[in-house]
Amino acid sequence: MDWIDYLMANDFAGSQIGPETALLVMLVAFCIGHLIAWTYMWTHTGLSYSQMFTSSLLVQPVIVSMVMLLMAGNILVAIGVLSIFSMIRFRNVLKDTRDTTYILWGIVEGVAVGNQRFGVAVLGAVVISLIFIYLRATSFGGRHRYDVILSLEWAGNDNYAATLKPLLRRHTMRSQLASQHDLDANKLDLSFRLLLRDPSRSRELLSELEKTDGVARASLFHRSDEAEV
Repeated sequence: MDWIDYLMANDFAGSQIGPETALLVMLVAFCIGHLIAWTYMWTHTGLSYSQMFTSSLLVQPVIVSMVMLLMAGNILVAIGVLSIFSMIRFRNVLKDTRDTTYILWGIVEGVAVGNQRFGVAVLGAVVISLIFIYLRATSFGGRHRYDVILSLEWAGNDNYAATLKPLLRRHTMRSQLASQHDLDANKLDLSFRLLLRDPSRSRELLSELEKTDGVARASLFHRSDEAEV
């Protein structure tokens, strides 16, 4: 192992950190990066999921921990690293503010591991993972809870509410008119948010709508099918 000692002789000169410690730091950061990436994969909703972004969450704590090792006890290296980071420009703009939170999480974990605060790093990773899982499981922050969006065309002569409300009341626990557009003098384009009593019986709702006079082009869009803007 003499060649390894020779190769890293200047890297840890005057520092209490050795090759074994550096390897341990990066391995712990690698394991925590997996936890961050897995939590992101499990809690992500919508259509903007990116495999490359998830991969970057895995490697980010390792990179940051390596930066902290380089900066340890050497002010000149620290200034040089900070000047390099100031020149970095990210090409892609994050669409979701939660993605920014995950990036911050990865950076903080890398800083903690790089400073050999292993207990804080592991404890923080577990607690923050549980918080994100809690947010995903409870849909925390959502004001309008619904299962599907019902879109249909109304061409009836009478008021659509008198015809549709009794039908929707049988199949839903909550219904809300989301939008109404006049197609012409006798036709309306309607959208409803629905919280179904039994989501597995959504086809029965569509069948009854198709048999209702005045209703045309009825369709259901499940919440998971909605695209993010």
